[in-house]
Amino acid sequence: MVSILYINWNIDPEIFRIGGFALRYYSILFMLAFVFSYWFLYEIFKLEKVSTDILSPLLIYVFLGTLIGARLGHTLIYEFDYYRHHLLEIILPFQINSRGAYEWTGYQGIASHGGAVGILVSLGLYSKKYKLSFLWVLDRLVIVVALSAFFIRLGNLFNSEIIGNPTELNWAFIFERVDTIPRHPAQLYEAILYLTAFFALWVLYNKQSKLFQNGYLFGYSLIILFTIRFFVEFLKADQEAFESEWLLNLGQLLSIPFILLGIIMVVLKSKPRENDIKLTSNR
Repeated sequence: MVSILYINWNIDPEIFRIGGFALRYYSILFMLAFVFSYWFLYEIFKLEKVSTDILSPLLIYVFLGTLIGARLGHTLIYEFDYYRHHLLEIILPFQINSRGAYEWTGYQGIASHGGAVGILVSLGLYSKKYKLSFLWVLDRLVIVVALSAFFIRLGNLFNSEIIGNPTELNWAFIFERVDTIPRHPAQLYEAILYLTAFFALWVLYNKQSKLFQNGYLFGYSLIILFTIRFFVEFLKADQEAFESEWLLNLGQLLSIPFILLGIIMVVLKSKPRENDIKLTSNR
C-alpha cells in the first residue's frame, strides 16, 4: 500500500502585529516585486542609454496603476455585492470588525486583470508626460511584470488564498486555515510558471528585441502570462459561488481578450521596420 504524505500548510499570514497594524508576508513580497523590478529596469535603461532619472517616476506610476486597477478589479467584479455597501473599504486598507471599529487589513482583495488595465492606463499617462514611446515602455515593463506576478502568487500562498481543487497527489497542500482537504497548490504552480515566463522574456529581450518593432514583446508576454492564468484556473477552486455553474470561470473569461490582444500585437509587430523609433524624445 502506497503511503501518501501531504504538506500541511498553516503559516500565519501576519509576521507580527502591533495594535491594529499587522505586517504580512504578502506586503513584504509585494514590495520585493517592486524592488527587483526597479533593479532590472535600471539595468535596461542603462543598457539602452536612457536616462535613469525618469525611472523612479515610472515605478510610482506603475505602483499606483497596479494598486488602483487591481483593487477596483477585485471589488467591482468579484465582490461587488459586499463593497457596494462598504464603499470606503474599496479605497482604504481597513475593514469594520465585529466591534464596529475599523481595523487595518491591507489590500487583501486585488485582481490581476484589473491590475493589468491599471498598468496600461498609468503607462499611457507616463509616456505622454515624459515623451516616451508607449509601446517601447511596455516592451520593457512586461519583463518585470512577469517577475512581479511570481512574488504576488507567493504572497497568495502565505495568505492561504486562491487555493486549488481537491487532489490526492503526493505534493498536495492541506490549507489548514481553510479546511482539511488536500488540494493543488495552485498559487505555487502559477508562481513557478510566471518565474519561468520572466526568464523566457528576459532571454527574448536580450536576443531578439532589436529584431522586431516596438510592441512585439508586449504582445508575446500577454500570450504567455494570460495563457498560464487560463490553464491554471482549471486547477483552482472557484473564488465566487456563481462561477460553479460556468464552463469557464471569470478569471479565464477575462484572460481571453488579453490573449487575443497579444496575438494581434505579435502578428502586427513581428516584422522589423527600420524607422521604428523607440523614443520620441531623447533625455
